Order: sequence, then structure tokens, then C-alpha cells
Amino acid sequence: MQLQGKSIIVTGAAQGLGRKMAEMLVERGARVALADSDERPLREAERGCRDALSIPAGGACRGYVADMREEAEVTELFQRVREDFGPLDALVNNAGITRDALLVEGGEGLVAARMSLDDFRQVVAVDLEGVFLCGREAATHMVRDRRGGVILNVSSISRCGNVGQTAYSAAKAGVAAMTVVWAKELARHGIRVAAIAPGFSDTRMVAAIPETIRARLVAAIPAGRLARPDEIAEAAVFVLGNDYFNGRVLEIDGGMRL
Repeated sequence: MQLQGKSIIVTGAAQGLGRKMAEMLVERGARVALADSDERPLREAERGCRDALSIPAGGACRGYVADMREEAEVTELFQRVREDFGPLDALVNNAGITRDALLVEGGEGLVAARMSLDDFRQVVAVDLEGVFLCGREAATHMVRDRRGGVILNVSSISRCGNVGQTAYSAAKAGVAAMTVVWAKELARHGIRVAAIAPGFSDTRMVAAIPETIRARLVAAIPAGRLARPDEIAEAAVFVLGNDYFNGRVLEIDGGMRL
């Protein structure tokens, strides 16, 4: 898919990888809808994307406040984007949160803490159910418009199972599985579905990890460092643009294995 002039929604676009992906798509001439539930950083990201418009590629951008956990808000988001930018060409299904905790903490027969059901449900609601809602809505628009399109889901290296990330690992494994299912189901409509699985990246989410733990993570990466957000964004651009990449999860993890 040629990106110039294409209508693309990026969820979780207010910061981190989502913001960098949105900026890079605008630089390549796409018309990008930045969607996020957090309005303040969303408006900052919108301004950042408009700065990228100084590159003469013909792109456009606009921010939309929406909670990806809410079915009605997701439906309204996609309709508003269609009214503003025309038929949808691609979705970058990126919105996600973490609530890291050990399943059970303690020792010597004593349990000091347990992961809360509320934290588990919050992560699954955003990282798995939100991906489902946005993917279903994108596919609905694409099928109705008979234009085909691309759905790019964002999974994670943690889908293989990472200590302290029961909910996040489960959700991201689900995202990878849904990617394969959707690619098979939607191919007859001309819709391509794929995913990227970033490793640990230099974002605010990773910056919140205690320094000692972060140092151990970096030491386990053969590349010897965290990924830069632009390196992950370049992988997203590659998948969107390569019409033969389908039903697969592209790993960008510096060689790290969990």
C-alpha cells in the first residue's frame, strides 16, 4: 500500500510508539487520525504531527479523544474519521497499558500480596478487548466500502511470557492470535492483517521500570540497548507498505528472547 494520501487511524497516539508512528506516517503523506483517551498529551502529539507537515508530502492529521474500551466510543470514532478523512485505508491498533505485578508475592509460607483482579481486567480491557473493538470496526468499514485495507496490530515481545506481566503477556499473546485469525477471515475482502511485536523500547512506559531491573533487561538484549521509537515506527511503516506481509508478527526486539 502506498501511504501518500491514505486515511489511517493510529490508536494510543498521544505518546510513545503510537505518537512516533503517527508522525512518521504524516511525514510520508498519510492522512492520520490520532486517537487516544488522554486529551492533554493527545493535543501535544497533534501539534507534533503538524510540525511533520512541514515536509512537503501532502499529509494531514487530527486528534480524536476516545476510550478504546467503550464500544460506542469506538464506533463513533471511526465514523467521525470517515466524515473527516473519507474511507478508511488502514488501522494501527496500538493502544495499550500495563499494570505489572507478580501473581503472588511472599516467601516462607507467607503471602504478602496478590495481583488484583481489577488490574488484570483493566489491562485486558484496553490491550485485548480494545484491539478487538477497533479491529472489528475497521474491518466493518473496509468491507462496506469494498476498498480493502490494512489492519496492523501491536503485540509485544512479552506475548511469550514475561515475569511480572501476567495480564500484559496474556493480552499481547491474544493480539498475536487474533492477527492470524483475522488475516485468514478477511483476505477474501482484500484486507491484510499483520502485527509487530516490539521489544523493550526507550519510551515513558519502560522509563517507569526501576533502574536496576531496566539494567538487567538491557544486558539481556544482544543489540545492547533499548529500541528507539523511530526504529519501531519504521517497522510499522514497512508492514503497512508491503502488500505481501500478511498474517505474521514481525519481531523488533534487538535479538532478545524471554
